[in-house]
Amino acid sequence: MLSFGLLGCGRIGQIHGRNIVAHPNARLVAVADALPQSAESFAAASGCKARPADAILTAADIDAVIIGTPTDTHAGFIETAAGAGKAVFCEKPVDLNSQRIRDTLARIGDAPLMIGFNRRFDTHFGSLKARIDNGDIGDVELVTILSRDPGPPPVSYIKSSGGLFRDMMIHDFDMARFLLGEEITEVHAVGSCLVDSAIGEAGDIDTAAVLLKTATGKIAQISNSRRATYGYDQRVEVHGSKGLLKAENVPQTTVVLANQAGVAADPVQNFFLERYAEAYRRELAYFIDAVTSGTRLSPSGRDGLKAGLLADAATQSHERGRSVKLEA
Repeated sequence: MLSFGLLGCGRIGQIHGRNIVAHPNARLVAVADALPQSAESFAAASGCKARPADAILTAADIDAVIIGTPTDTHAGFIETAAGAGKAVFCEKPVDLNSQRIRDTLARIGDAPLMIGFNRRFDTHFGSLKARIDNGDIGDVELVTILSRDPGPPPVSYIKSSGGLFRDMMIHDFDMARFLLGEEITEVHAVGSCLVDSAIGEAGDIDTAAVLLKTATGKIAQISNSRRATYGYDQRVEVHGSKGLLKAENVPQTTVVLANQAGVAADPVQNFFLERYAEAYRRELAYFIDAVTSGTRLSPSGRDGLKAGLLADAATQSHERGRSVKLEA
């Protein structure tokens, strides 16, 4: 039975908290939030206690900490929790500044740290990756990732998000590394503001495309938009020397109507809460099993750093209008 402390009782924190409560080998001991009433409310609903964050990070009755707080708190919380001997699960990113991520990883050394790239635990993408590893399509040559939100977040969020490449596309950078099986050495990005002019006025973009290339010549292409009128668009295609693998969107139901007017299917799921609900459960279950057995955690802090460096390179490429080289 792994005892957890939860930092952050917002939307993502509550997802993790409920999954802890539902897991037979986990126990939610305490929660914290910058808004005390939020912590008290979620603690009451979860059958645990509300405590200050500092108390949770060093508590003797807590084995592991989940960090779902604002990004600018992540690195400090990771360092404190790891220093107190806790296993740490942190939502992406560790920090918006890659040097700060490097410093944090150096300070915690080999302490157990997992970064919340939940898409690796999606059943569909996981099956696709397993088939790649099994050799079903031979050598990977070209990866295509489509990731489009049904609508943009509030501009107040945009202003502190770090930009589309660091906030939204960072999941796709991790997925590209995951599927390519090689480090990326070249990034070329273009972006525009086509959805909401207020996003551009806040200094960000809402539509982007990125090309990635490895040292051996493998290519990944990523398409992001803050608008998809048809729902939450999450598709992956991997082309290899022997064939093609695809993971399509997940509809709200599999019911299809066919009549003289044509063929119609239900819309795709509307947002990440529905689309990745099972991935969040699988992610937590993996974390519990790995910490309990002493298995090295993945995605690791290094994976978080690599995705952050790709976001930095994409930002620079977009701003400078040229490709950016990285070390493998």
